[in-house]
Amino acid sequence: MPAAGDTGRTRGRRADAVRNEQALLAAAAEVFVEAGVDAPIRQIAARAGVGLGTIYRHFPTRADLVVAVFRHQVEECAAAGPRLLAAADSPLAALRAWIDAFADFLVTKHGLATTMQSEGSGFAALHGYFVDRLVPVCGQLLDACTAAGEIDTDLSPYELLRGIGNLCIAADDRYQPRRLIDLLLRGLRPSAT
Repeated sequence: MPAAGDTGRTRGRRADAVRNEQALLAAAAEVFVEAGVDAPIRQIAARAGVGLGTIYRHFPTRADLVVAVFRHQVEECAAAGPRLLAAADSPLAALRAWIDAFADFLVTKHGLATTMQSEGSGFAALHGYFVDRLVPVCGQLLDACTAAGEIDTDLSPYELLRGIGNLCIAADDRYQPRRLIDLLLRGLRPSAT
């Protein structure tokens, strides 16, 4: 059975090649956050410590790279949920940490979405992939919080992710969504009776 982060490209490849590609995708995500998705490919290559030919060999077009970064970040976020749940002091602490990572991902995702829509590279399919991978993880965290008595809500995982996504859309220097996300999460706590 393939690993959780296996998207089909990693099967049958050498471990060092997979690690190199993962490092390249992480570097591309960092550059996209800092300089936007139109950042020069040479800037990504420098950050990853590889040559331009290596990037183009793996990702012949910018759209290919953007899609791969998107999928990589979805997989990173999906894998973080169970890991945080196992390591955190409480399910609510795990949910808060995961939502924080999810919000970080959304910063990159919004820039990627604009590029993917403009290039017609299957944004709808990637959005479906995003929902299919992350809603169950959020559901697992919400269920654990409910079982521990840390939250009391009938809010669905999709509604929570959609709400957080909407809060993160217009972040800028004057509006940082983390305060509102914190208020949203506090609202899930059981009311004192």
